[in-house]
Amino acid sequence: MGSMGLPEQTTQFPESAYRKHLPDLNIPRFQIMHKQNAHQYADTFKQHGHPPWLHALYMHWLSLLKEPFRGVTTDGNVQSGVYQVQDEDVPIESIVKSVNELVDLLSEEQRNTIFYHIDDPKWRTWSNPEFLLSHKGIRLDEVSQNVKDAVMNLLAGILSPEGYQKAVSAMRINGYLGELVDGTKVMNEFSYNICFFGEPSTTRPWGLSFYGHHLCLNIFFYRTQIIVSPWFTGAEPNVIDSGPYSGTRILHEEEKLGLELMQSLSPEEQAKVQIYKQMKDPAMPKGRWNHDDQRHLCGAYRDNRIVPYEGITVSSLTQEQQQLVLGILEQYLLYLPQRSRLMQLDRIKSFFHETYFCWIGQFGNEDPFYFRIQSPVILVEFDHHSGVFLTNKEPAKFHIHTLLRMPNGGDYGHALRRCCEPVKQEFVWEG
Repeated sequence: MGSMGLPEQTTQFPESAYRKHLPDLNIPRFQIMHKQNAHQYADTFKQHGHPPWLHALYMHWLSLLKEPFRGVTTDGNVQSGVYQVQDEDVPIESIVKSVNELVDLLSEEQRNTIFYHIDDPKWRTWSNPEFLLSHKGIRLDEVSQNVKDAVMNLLAGILSPEGYQKAVSAMRINGYLGELVDGTKVMNEFSYNICFFGEPSTTRPWGLSFYGHHLCLNIFFYRTQIIVSPWFTGAEPNVIDSGPYSGTRILHEEEKLGLELMQSLSPEEQAKVQIYKQMKDPAMPKGRWNHDDQRHLCGAYRDNRIVPYEGITVSSLTQEQQQLVLGILEQYLLYLPQRSRLMQLDRIKSFFHETYFCWIGQFGNEDPFYFRIQSPVILVEFDHHSGVFLTNKEPAKFHIHTLLRMPNGGDYGHALRRCCEPVKQEFVWEG
């Protein structure tokens, strides 16, 4: 072990530059994390409001939750007819079977806390900070190993193999960060909650939320169709360079493809795409940057955000550049099973004339940056962040936040529910 009990670096990665920014673990923040569990840590935050900027953001989030769900739009008006019910060949029977097998392992108390009505607003209370701001369902680091295994088996049966590996890698990196800051009671590989909305069914709409620090997946099913939106995936750092999971790395492919796309544009196109030259630009209007979200717009609780189009249309790009866009979006759709992913990409391509690409920051090989791809059916963001646990004051390539939204009511499967049978009563498990 190195200084302050931190793991020694055993493998060289470019992102290992994060080690220059390891924090002093003697400061109160990390002493508290070392002593308190996730619930105590969250209660301390809510009672004392530290850090003040995050507490103020949390209070703003709660005010946003009072708004009825509408969905992300460009102007406040929901564009109708952009989604449809379709057969995506999702193995819904085996997924429901896995849910039932999980539920059979739970205590009566756990069964009574893991299910919510499909329209319960609590579905919208996921969040990506390490604070357990909304405790719903069960938390994996608090349950038996067989329950934990059943949850992971369920996720493996829902997500694509590569999407499942990405999720597991994000969880392992979160555990690694917990080790780096001696805060594994709050942040560890299994510091994630899962709960269900609606009755798991092969014929009726239902879904689940799996959420915690740097990994939040909201998954909706209707028959053999799946929606994974909104989701959030981040990492600080985005590589493990020591220990049993050394070599684990995420979010580098979308980073590489995004930079390649920006660098491929002509100077005139780059000038239109680059909406701000600096990551925290003086030209930004008030609220365009904040401590937690920094540049991204559509994170936790931003279900009704109005996000005007910016940049240039994808349809104006060359075929090679459009393929780069599809490569980026394929990374963002990685959680979906392959057939669902291909069908989503086909739908996205049909909206290329209404799909916009924009950029913040510079675009040299070593520069941190933000980009967004946005259309009526998808919105993805990529953002290099300054340190939250690490001490870098400026955005760095080893701290990344990514997210996906389905605008115009697509999140949480809302747009599809209008095509489904109405859900008239709250589901109560009677196993």
